[in-house]
Amino acid sequence: MSQVFYRKYRPRSFEDVAGQENTVKILKNAVAKNRVAHAYLFSGPRGTGKTTVARILAREAGSAEEDIIEIDAASSRGIDEARALREAVRTVPFRSQYKTYIIDEVHMLTKESFNALLKTLEEPPEHAIFILATTELAKVPDTIVSRTQHFQFNKIAIPDIVRELKKISSEEKLVAEDDALKLIAFFADGSLRDAENILFQIASLGEKNIKEENMRTLLGAPEEESIEKIIKSAFGKNVEEVLKLLDKVLEEGIDPALLGKLLLRSFRAIYFLALDSKTDKLLEREFSGDEIEGFKKMVPVDAPRAEHALRQIMDSLEIRTDDYSASLPLELALIKIATYK
Repeated sequence: MSQVFYRKYRPRSFEDVAGQENTVKILKNAVAKNRVAHAYLFSGPRGTGKTTVARILAREAGSAEEDIIEIDAASSRGIDEARALREAVRTVPFRSQYKTYIIDEVHMLTKESFNALLKTLEEPPEHAIFILATTELAKVPDTIVSRTQHFQFNKIAIPDIVRELKKISSEEKLVAEDDALKLIAFFADGSLRDAENILFQIASLGEKNIKEENMRTLLGAPEEESIEKIIKSAFGKNVEEVLKLLDKVLEEGIDPALLGKLLLRSFRAIYFLALDSKTDKLLEREFSGDEIEGFKKMVPVDAPRAEHALRQIMDSLEIRTDDYSASLPLELALIKIATYK
């Protein structure tokens, strides 16, 4: 249990990569046809596999471990480092066809450093491959983007994260409820690395049987019953009751933003069911059977009303407030849901 899961179970081949099928397919074909480019740009949310895929691509392209150089732009962002890189790329690989430079969080480079990097990308040595990774594509100059093959990494879907967590649980001899893993996947918000860290955290406590209620405690999430009562009161047009219930949950120390995300998750399911009851099969990938049955009991609301509720919660999560008024957007959203005509 000494090694964190995201390192211990980091994919070693393209086949092991989760949730980035299109990108992996294109890169595999490029390697198979010996058409590896000299510069790539991987952008997307954190924990979605950018640097992992970069390492795999480097190895598949023919770089030995000693010829794969990883650079953290957050700590090596100055012009001196960029100039040193320009000089270093001129040296041939130790024992590989290619020397691969992986520059993580490349958006952190200074303007001068980007200019130095641009000169290198304009005339790259035949033996050099550059793979740039960033979580903030908008901060990467267009001149850099235009000289790379750009791949957008997407958030990893909940079913894909759950599948990977099941593999790890099996390897680690953990007995994990599906509902617990679905909850972890939801909290990870598309980041497999975050999901693996959550699982590692609870496993490090000595837990071998991982249940949903344990996960709610660890993650600081309210009980499922509390969420259900708030929703029922809102659809029941009982403003006083819904505010009392909301206040009770917040007094337990639940973060309003977290509560909003959990309500959004539930209102989304209710909306789907209001549109078509057959969507319960789709929801099984993200929710427990008991949760879905609970949603079905609330679905006498019509689709327009369910959509209105969903939009109110979505809008509330977009509003940024000071700490003292952090719950206000959620309060207003629930009042609007409860007073919908």
